Amino acid sequence: MADYKAPIRDMLFVLNELFEAEKFWASTPHTQDVTSDLAAAILEEGAKLNEQVFFPLNRSGDEEGCRVEGTDVITPKGFKQAFKQLAEGGWTGLSGNPQWGGQGMPKMLTVLFEEMLFSSNTAFALYPILGFGACMALDKHATDELKRIYLQRIYAGDWAGTMCLTEPHCGTDLGMIRSKAQPQIDGSYKISGTKIFITGGEHDLTENLIHLVLAKLPDAPAGSAGISLFLVPKFLVDAQGNLGERNPAFVGSIEHKMGIKGSATCVMNFDGAQGWLVGEINRGLAAMFTMMNYERLTIGLQGLGSSEMAYQHAVAYAKERIQGRSAEGPVNSNKEADPIIVHADVRRMLLTIKANVEAGRAFSMYVAQQLDITKFSEDQAAVKRAESLVSLLTPVAKAYFSDRGLECCVLGQQIFGGHGYIREWGAEQLVRDVRIAQIYEGTNGIQALDLIGRKVVKSGGALLQPFVEDIHACLAQVESVAELTDFAQGLTSALNWLQQATEIILVNAKQRPNFSNAVAVDYLELFGLTAFACMWAKIAYVAQKNLNTGEKDYYQTKLQVGQFFLQKLLPRGAALLKSIEAGDEAVMALAEVCF
Repeated sequence: MADYKAPIRDMLFVLNELFEAEKFWASTPHTQDVTSDLAAAILEEGAKLNEQVFFPLNRSGDEEGCRVEGTDVITPKGFKQAFKQLAEGGWTGLSGNPQWGGQGMPKMLTVLFEEMLFSSNTAFALYPILGFGACMALDKHATDELKRIYLQRIYAGDWAGTMCLTEPHCGTDLGMIRSKAQPQIDGSYKISGTKIFITGGEHDLTENLIHLVLAKLPDAPAGSAGISLFLVPKFLVDAQGNLGERNPAFVGSIEHKMGIKGSATCVMNFDGAQGWLVGEINRGLAAMFTMMNYERLTIGLQGLGSSEMAYQHAVAYAKERIQGRSAEGPVNSNKEADPIIVHADVRRMLLTIKANVEAGRAFSMYVAQQLDITKFSEDQAAVKRAESLVSLLTPVAKAYFSDRGLECCVLGQQIFGGHGYIREWGAEQLVRDVRIAQIYEGTNGIQALDLIGRKVVKSGGALLQPFVEDIHACLAQVESVAELTDFAQGLTSALNWLQQATEIILVNAKQRPNFSNAVAVDYLELFGLTAFACMWAKIAYVAQKNLNTGEKDYYQTKLQVGQFFLQKLLPRGAALLKSIEAGDEAVMALAEVCF
């Protein structure tokens, strides 16, 4: 099994050459002290931590898993010490608000560190990731008093966060939740109810846990309009931040899962636990979406990071494993067989992973840049445009990345042949661990419905326009370079497919109730494929400009992998359009009794 090696050169390529991060950071006083040198230093240190501390715990954490002892959850050996190192290095507050002790680093930088976390050890990564998201929700919606007490301690890694949404009977339909919040004379609330699938709901990594819990007041309106959000600490905290008595918020059990076994996925029971309102009464779902949307992009990064690790495993194996002879004749005539990387089908699988990883990393940076504009820019028109793009792209990033993540991990496993099914090689764990990414934070079908319903149909296609404008800007670049005609034509085709599909959906959505639902996943796939085509055009443009530098081989590789994407992966878009044109008739024709 290959050790994880953070792809620093590729990360810096995307950060500095593709998106010119330093130029962007210099444009706002909030980030003008962040330089490319500082970013490189942070990534190098982050790489050491992930390679030397987190990755070595990946397999052992999977084998040991978590266990319940009384009211406590014990995480795998080494996790507690690893989390301490993460906190002591300042990584738990990397993107946090400096007003409350965070470092204020831009998302364009932190997205790369988060990718490393998921590459090196997905189960471990989930513990700090939940804290990052909780802080975002508190920073935006909580009172200054709650921020003062809680944010600094979460940023410092002393405390961690969770989000407690779903319940046994309701799944994604949160309007059905039954958890109750009873107002108290002192302004707090007593929270009662059971929550399920709570990542990191109980663990021994930090001295306190901060649960963000959705619940309803006694007189709340029915459905999602009656949901409020509450901060419920594991241990009560006084005004000075000192820990007090245990709050009655206890783990009921931990789930026995297919993967991410080092991550404690808990059933949580709240039995009159004291909590405090975050945001406005009956507006809890909107406040929680601040955290949820952060987690959705982050879970997309789980797919990306897992794909990178699958590639590193598989390519190392393919270069060493000898089996069969090259179709063109022996490559290693002094050995009884050639390495399997000579075989076209093995190369197809490796290139599919590599093409998706490189485009995915670029697309994650594109989304991160929009998030940084919304957070740091003083140009209100730019902020409004970026907010529209973030709204549009979040479901795509979550679903398309995680779908590609499973595809790439399965391809990596396939390259190992029978050894891919054996635990000692690590490929099967990647497949098990990444599978959850398509399910949590809203299944990918839900993401597709969000994209097609709330974003495209509801806006009449208007929300799509900033994305289309950015594609046209990319096209203008590549069309100016004769050597990039293939990339220009490929991107033009992808955009045409997407626009045709959008028009078909807008025409049919109102007259045919099932149409959007029936084609939603195909549409999201086509959207993601178009986004990746745009990213490959951007990559090719930069690579072509740098072919005559001292890194010619590096940039030539980019162009060759891009050609693989154009010729072997992008044509899927034509089939997706054909499926969308077919609509909902075949989907809905079969009587229920015939299933």
